[in-house]
This record gives sequence, C-alpha cells and structure tokens, in this order.
Amino acid sequence: MIVSFGAFLMDCAIGDPRSKFHPVVLIGKLIAFLEGIFYRQADTAAKKLFAGAMVVCLVLSISYMTADALLTLTASFAAPWLEDVVAALLLSFMISPRNLAEAGREIKNFLLDGNLAEARHKVGWIVGRDTDQLSVGDVTRATVETISENIVDGVISPLFFFWIGGVPLAVAYRAANTMDSMLGYRNEKYLYFGRVAARLDDVLNFVPARITGLMLVVAAWLLKLDYRNAWRMMRRDALKHPSPNGGYTEATVAGALGIRLGGLNYYFGQPSFRTYMGEPLHALGPQHIQQAIRLMYLVTVMFLLLLAVGGWIGGQLL
Repeated sequence: MIVSFGAFLMDCAIGDPRSKFHPVVLIGKLIAFLEGIFYRQADTAAKKLFAGAMVVCLVLSISYMTADALLTLTASFAAPWLEDVVAALLLSFMISPRNLAEAGREIKNFLLDGNLAEARHKVGWIVGRDTDQLSVGDVTRATVETISENIVDGVISPLFFFWIGGVPLAVAYRAANTMDSMLGYRNEKYLYFGRVAARLDDVLNFVPARITGLMLVVAAWLLKLDYRNAWRMMRRDALKHPSPNGGYTEATVAGALGIRLGGLNYYFGQPSFRTYMGEPLHALGPQHIQQAIRLMYLVTVMFLLLLAVGGWIGGQLL
C-alpha cells in the first residue's frame, strides 16, 4: 500500500521526467537493440515468429531481473525505508496519469483559446493518425480516445501487476506494453516478428481492462455523469473495438459522457474506419477532455483503495 500510494503521489508531484535514462526509454533501447540482432527481412514467417518470441522472452527476463536486482541491492545496503522509496519511484515510472492529464489539458486549453492549429499539432504527439485536417470535434475525439484507452495501459495494468508480483512484475508488464507499441504492427515488417508481443499485450490487459470498465461505471456515478449509459455502452459496444481490451474503457467513457467515439481516421493519407462506440447525445467539445481526465484520476484512486483493502484482507487472513 505504501509503495503504490507513494508511486501515485510521486507521479502527481513530478510526473514522468523526460530523460534518456528513464526506465521505459531504456527498455525501448533494449527492444530496438534486440530487434537489430534478431530481425532478418529474408527470414520465413516461421523464423520471424520465433525470433520475435525470443525478443519478447529476453526483454521480459532482463526487465524483471534488473528491477529485482535493484531492489535487492537497495535492501542490502540501505535503511529499510529507502527500499520503499526506491520501489515507489520505480513504480511511478511505470504509470503515467499526470502525463495523460497534462497532454489532455494542454489540448483542451488550445481548443478553448480557438487555436485549432496548435491543438492539431499537440494531439499528433499522442495519436498515430493524421491530424492536419481535424476539426474541433475530431481533436476532442482523438484526445478522449487516447486518455480512455491509456487508463488501462498507463495506470491500472501496471498497478494490477504490482499487486500480483511487486515492482519487478510491474516493470515486466511495462516492457511488454512497450514491445507492443514498438513491434505490434500488422504491416509487412512486423506481421510475424511482432505477433507474440502483440498477443502478449492483449492477454496481459484482458483482466485489467474489464476491471477498469466496471470501475469507470462507478466513477461516472460518483461524478454525477451518466453511469447507466456507461454500463449500457460497455455491454453493447466494448467488443466493437479492434482491440479485445480497448473497447471496455472507450465505450464506457463514451457512454458516461454521452458522446460517440470511433469513426473515420486517416493514416498517412489512407482512410481507416473504426466502428462507432457510444451515441452522439452531445456534440464533442473541450469539456469532454476534462471529464475524461477526471474519470481517469478517480478510477486510479479507486483502484489504489481497492489494492489497500485487498492487502488488508489478505493480511487478516494470514
């Protein structure tokens, strides 16, 4: 409990510092290094699949063992309280609620100021789609979709795996998620080489995504949003998302806010339609970004409290 709440408070206070020595940056460099060793364009599909699986195993093993060794070393040579501080600091690097909130608020403020060009530019930092022709509603939709989906990847899943196996397992989860973002593409290069990374990320987020969807319904009720519609949209639309997990947050947030997510996007000039989630009860606007941020923070606090209660019950049973 001390470590998880400490990590959250550290994130709220200092955020996610941009540094080449940030653990996630180092994990990304490790992935790129191993990709350079194992990927061969001329390999058969089977060889690429095996090589990609080797990269996954190595990255997970190295990430877990490095985190475990760091904490073991801290416990051996320092005061007991310092181990908790180091663990909380390392866990804070694995979650990103403040980064999500800051990115969302910056885009929201540009929209409120009427600076659509800068809002388009900033949203391009957090989404992969083309942004130069987006309307105010499209910018809002892209931002809300990113915040909603990343409640799982960037907050709840790392805390979930911390609860199961401590900080090293949270680091391993973050490594798996980073591999998915770097290798998990359905293109010619990564269709086979990145398949294990993509499937692993789907499996790891399966339970956290559904927990998050349920907590979003409760959070919508606490914030006096449309929790009934949130529940209805989660049940109706969650499985429409191309990811087996992303819809459980996006559809629920769409229902809570009374908006519609999904629709037509462009990637490198090529159109791509994502099935709609939610119903357009309200026109998309900057206020929905702020509401999504509030939902994200409330769900984070709720999950931390859930971990605390779970830890207390487990301690009583033992």
